[in-house]
Amino acid sequence: MRTSKVYHLKNIDSFKVNLLAWAQQFNKVVWLDSNDAVSSNFDSVLAVDMYTEIKYDYNNSFEKLKNYQQKTNDFIFGYLGYDLKNDVEKLESSNFDGLHFPDLYFFQPKKLFFIKGNTVEVKYLNEYKKKIDTDLNDIQDFKLGNKENSSSEIKIKIRIHKDKYYAKINKILAHIHRGNIYEVSFCQEFFTENSTINPLKVYEELNRISSPPFATFLKLDDKFLLSASPERFLKRTGNKITSQPIKGTIKRGENPSEDKKLIVQLENDTKERAENIMIVDLVRNDLSKTAIKGSVKVTELCKVYTFKQVHQLISTIVSEVESDTNSVDIIKSLFPMGSMTGAPKIAAMKIIENLEETKRSLYSGAVGYFSPTGGFDFNVVIRSILYNQSEKYISYSVGGAITAKSIPEKEYEECLLKAKAMREVLLKSN
Repeated sequence: MRTSKVYHLKNIDSFKVNLLAWAQQFNKVVWLDSNDAVSSNFDSVLAVDMYTEIKYDYNNSFEKLKNYQQKTNDFIFGYLGYDLKNDVEKLESSNFDGLHFPDLYFFQPKKLFFIKGNTVEVKYLNEYKKKIDTDLNDIQDFKLGNKENSSSEIKIKIRIHKDKYYAKINKILAHIHRGNIYEVSFCQEFFTENSTINPLKVYEELNRISSPPFATFLKLDDKFLLSASPERFLKRTGNKITSQPIKGTIKRGENPSEDKKLIVQLENDTKERAENIMIVDLVRNDLSKTAIKGSVKVTELCKVYTFKQVHQLISTIVSEVESDTNSVDIIKSLFPMGSMTGAPKIAAMKIIENLEETKRSLYSGAVGYFSPTGGFDFNVVIRSILYNQSEKYISYSVGGAITAKSIPEKEYEECLLKAKAMREVLLKSN
């Protein structure tokens, strides 16, 4: 059981900065920030100070997560790595992994902070409730020490060079022309070795230049996720399930007039719309596995959303489930998300494993939480920097949907556009 206290603060922005800095003393941290862009029960939330936890590789992980979620009957925060695909289907992962994140991690926090407007609701496990007022005072007065001198020189390398990338795209196009698949989300890694960064500083800068609706700072001991994700994977509110896949990208304009032209161009781009619609069909099919018959509906199709770096096409698909449908079973029925695999999904994942050169790890997985009532909300881990502090390995991956109309050179340019923010932040951290 948890004790709740509500506080009304005058300067919520300052409190949020202090709160995340104060959280760095803990080994397990999940910070989710909508940057005021997402309609939900809160604008941001911090979960810290592990009470119980689970950490698994992919074998039978979803069943173990279901047992843990039911046993705790509490808020749990964590992530689902991409390679849980091997628990869903008879697949494997043998590509290089420089990050060594567990495939699945969740923890039950002692301390929770929910922020909505200028209101902070603090929820502590009952045995720690006496610390609420003390902690809140400490946070408001918190002063972080020097965080400027913890980065080393960053030299970013690319795992798949341009000519090799073109050759791989042509192999995917050959699969498409033979009818093996319709679409594949093909990704490539940028990385740096023997490098150190200040995770908090890098996250704050990435969030500042991107202001995405699903920003995440995750700390798991010596492993960090610093994410500027614009994409929701899956949300449950009561018996309503919502998925919002992103497919279709174009750059921002230099001025409002150019922006308007680019939005119209994206809205009417048959290739970009086809990418999105194919994934919408896949999501509809996946949702139908747990949905009440006839309840799957597309409420937005290929709507343009504007972010600081790019314009993107987002669709919204909803369904209704029976009240006793288990939340973990719903997530498993859609995992991995179609926007990061392709269609048909299993064939696409086999091609991904064959042609990509890096294990995706947490990239193109999902971070989020379960509530005590079974509600949940998970993002898609894209536009993200992954950091193994002990091994001094930093990684960020980007990708795009390859369809019959894909041109290798343009796909490569789109990857560089998506990678721009992460690259700028890392080089700036030197």
